[in-house]
Amino acid sequence: MIPGQFDYVRPGNLDETLRILKDREGEAKILSGGYSLIPLLKLRLAQPGLLVDIQAVGGLDGIIRTDDDWRIGSRATHRSILEHAGLTAEHALIGDAASGIGDPQVRNWGTIGGSVAHADPGSDWPAVLLALRASVVVRSLDGERVLPARGFFLDTFQTGIEPTEVLTEIRIPHAAPRTGSAYEKLERRAGDFATVGVAAVLTLAADGSIAAAGVALTAVNDAPFAATDAEAALLGARPDNDAFATAAGAAAAQSKPVSDSHGPADYKLAMVREITARALRQAAARAHGA
Repeated sequence: MIPGQFDYVRPGNLDETLRILKDREGEAKILSGGYSLIPLLKLRLAQPGLLVDIQAVGGLDGIIRTDDDWRIGSRATHRSILEHAGLTAEHALIGDAASGIGDPQVRNWGTIGGSVAHADPGSDWPAVLLALRASVVVRSLDGERVLPARGFFLDTFQTGIEPTEVLTEIRIPHAAPRTGSAYEKLERRAGDFATVGVAAVLTLAADGSIAAAGVALTAVNDAPFAATDAEAALLGARPDNDAFATAAGAAAAQSKPVSDSHGPADYKLAMVREITARALRQAAARAHGA
């Protein structure tokens, strides 16, 4: 299909972008890499009055390590994230997720900020941010807000970003000692959106028990979500198959998949149990080697 008519601007800096969003509040849509938005425009599922292309806005594509966290600019591409050795060494699930997004063209041009702001219920990055307890930074002419990822994804294609705000940065806390992480997904073809996607982060105590856990799922609810019951079941447990099976069952109980072209709901629930257990096993193995 052909998109509906819209105005197009390409601001040269962030301040100009924010002024445009304020002037055209409620009409404008941000274009970053485009791989999330353009298909919706072509299907006329999104019909903004104004498209604001931020490819010329500088300062939004860096990946910086601070004393407290990693700071990933919203225009950092999937490829630049995948190829950042320091980031993926500390948080292995980030490399897992980035390597499975689309094809090389998508990874070269698609951006983490575009994916996160778009909030497709089947995309990979939201589950990663939820499991890592990351934060999302947004800016408007009124200033900056830092929003916890847990609470940011409100519904299908809905987030906590206001119409006059731009997502500028993702902040990811540093991993504690003896922490491992993994992202596993079931997909019909390599690079597809997930049928089931699970992000898992485990921190082991000195005695080998699980001291902290992060588990989040994508593609099996109206929005990506943290499997808080699974996390609670893991705390204090030994990192073994019995604990992982219990947590996987809890994750399935919090899931609400629907039957569609990816498979019936019952199949997806069975896959939630399997993929969650796989992600936890991999995270535990990496934690033991950390």
